[in-house]
Amino acid sequence: MRIRLIFILKNKGGYVPFHHQYLLAQLIKGILLKGGKEEYFYFTEYNFSGLKGQTKISRNGLHFFSSRVTLVFSCMNKDFVDYFVKNLFDFPQVEIGNLTLIPESVEEEQIPVFENVTKFICISPIVLATPKFNDLEGKKFIHPETDEFSDLLYESTMLRIAKSKLFPEEKLKDFFKFQIVPDHSYLNKIKESQKKSARIYPVYDQDVKYEIRGYTFPFTLYAAPEVQNYVFILGMGMFTFKGFGMLDLANTDPTQRTREYKIENYI
Repeated sequence: MRIRLIFILKNKGGYVPFHHQYLLAQLIKGILLKGGKEEYFYFTEYNFSGLKGQTKISRNGLHFFSSRVTLVFSCMNKDFVDYFVKNLFDFPQVEIGNLTLIPESVEEEQIPVFENVTKFICISPIVLATPKFNDLEGKKFIHPETDEFSDLLYESTMLRIAKSKLFPEEKLKDFFKFQIVPDHSYLNKIKESQKKSARIYPVYDQDVKYEIRGYTFPFTLYAAPEVQNYVFILGMGMFTFKGFGMLDLANTDPTQRTREYKIENYI
């Protein structure tokens, strides 16, 4: 399931770093620990976006000026989502960077019925590989239109699916068809405007800071419907539980496919 957490912005004009996934990851981890349920202390089968709202960019980062800010949070385990939401709403407010946010409400996104071809956009950067300490491999640029790029994402997706044990082992053999085709015109447009579809981002793992390359661009995924559904909910690539690799459907408005999020006594 995918939910949209809606916060009231208490201090308009407050800001977070341009890439603030590590701040959100720290907040989420703190909430999970605060709940006291040990089975979720090291749970990693979830994904989340960056903060969404009306923003302006400065040298300090992203300044938010909308009255409300939204965070998309996604997981296949509803009990885990309920646990996270209950504990989040125990706080009268939370701070992320320079922002002070008041938890207000929750909406559930309806999951579409997938076929073998889906066009996605990235709402957080995709990371191809897990970096090693004091190693430059994590920052290596791999062109999105190469087979190497698609193959690395296939390998990481299949490893994650196998580890999740959501499907019997014999079913995994049906998932061999997997190809990512980036939007060629978008990549050309970005190149011509001297903008970037790949940047270096910080990520923290066991108190160690790594620098990793993340990619953000629209693409078409050719894969089994079960794989499409998996990456839509749990993200694509590495460090998905740290807020990387979250996808959404291209050319759609996600607010048009939301419904009431039902959980007993979550506020």
